[in-house]
Amino acid sequence: MSRDRMARSRFPLAEREGYIENDHNPDEKPLMRCLLALLLLPFLALAAFAQDSAMPKTWRVYVGTYTGPKSKGIYLYDFDAESAKLTEQGLVGELPNPTFLTIHPSGKHLYAVSEVSGFKGTKAGGVAAFKIDPATGKLSLLNQQTSGGPGPCHISLDRTSKHALVANYGGGSVESLPIADDGALGEPTTFIQHKGSSANKGRQGEPHAHSINVDPTNRFAMAADLGIDKVLVYAFDAKTGKLSSHEPESAKVAPGAGPRHFAFHPDGKHAFVINELLLTMTSFKYDSEKGTLTEIDTLSTLPKDAKRVGASTAEVVVHPNGKFVFGSNRGHNSITTFKFENGKLSWVANQASDINTPRNFVLDPTGKFLLVGNQGGNSITVFRVDQNTGELTQVGEPTTGVSAPVCLRFTPKP
Repeated sequence: MSRDRMARSRFPLAEREGYIENDHNPDEKPLMRCLLALLLLPFLALAAFAQDSAMPKTWRVYVGTYTGPKSKGIYLYDFDAESAKLTEQGLVGELPNPTFLTIHPSGKHLYAVSEVSGFKGTKAGGVAAFKIDPATGKLSLLNQQTSGGPGPCHISLDRTSKHALVANYGGGSVESLPIADDGALGEPTTFIQHKGSSANKGRQGEPHAHSINVDPTNRFAMAADLGIDKVLVYAFDAKTGKLSSHEPESAKVAPGAGPRHFAFHPDGKHAFVINELLLTMTSFKYDSEKGTLTEIDTLSTLPKDAKRVGASTAEVVVHPNGKFVFGSNRGHNSITTFKFENGKLSWVANQASDINTPRNFVLDPTGKFLLVGNQGGNSITVFRVDQNTGELTQVGEPTTGVSAPVCLRFTPKP
């Protein structure tokens, strides 16, 4: 069970009985509600501890790659959450360039982009749905659909997990697709072509949609477009899966910044976008009622004396405790730790030990470890996360055996 699902299910009995503030029992006197809540606190704490302690010891880690002579698709590792050891399980699903993955919360299905530009004879890329074998973790292809544009590079699910959303870098477009009860992908529901350009003529002569994520309310979707320096905001209909225009249409970043990946803070009131071209991290205030992003600050992801030539950022991840935000730097080959406190980011450190072209990285479900996919190093490096400072300490030697890893995703091992 994922960490966010555990959080939602931690106090179901208390919620049903109206002890937690959710208006299930509006006639109850406020004083009585407070007293009951205070009486229940020790038991709720014990329940939380019990569920956390029951978290699986072993997890599956699926790895998407750029395919070639040494890679055929999606690979699998077992991860020991106590020792932080990765054990290779080999190739589990073949697909051309499965460079971004997402796993259904049920753990039964995996979805991947196929970052190509010739899917079934078209100029578009592909999106694939797989069934996960619970015993072995191997993947069986259910079906594929077009991504609508060339070079799909990001896929995510909405909060109901009934719709998949895809961003096409090469085409500068976004798309939504329904997910059937058996896990298969339906025909695209929405396709939207972005328009415009920005300051860096070498990289921003046209749109390049790089990610798309729904907000915590499932009412809006944020699409970071590197080519036009905007985080576009779309209204999202959770029943139909349709994306539609919204006012204001977007949040802008500095000219030439190149927004790439986007993440919400656990409080639902803040969000972050990592900017590939200027190597910066922008923080926003988020109004979930209006679907608006207001910039708070923008900080460099590199130390002051770092060389920027040939460097670019890639991924942003927020720690489940909300205290830390992490970003990856290619070329500089490091992971940046920011502290997030009182609505503000502050730089903490850059960890560069055994990191080589960190396109994507992920926190394990406990939040204790951070795993980096080294696209240029053909390896995965594991770091322990200091829960007080957010600083990273390498655990053991990098795990080799996978070529050009670019996306890592966890799911519990039955």
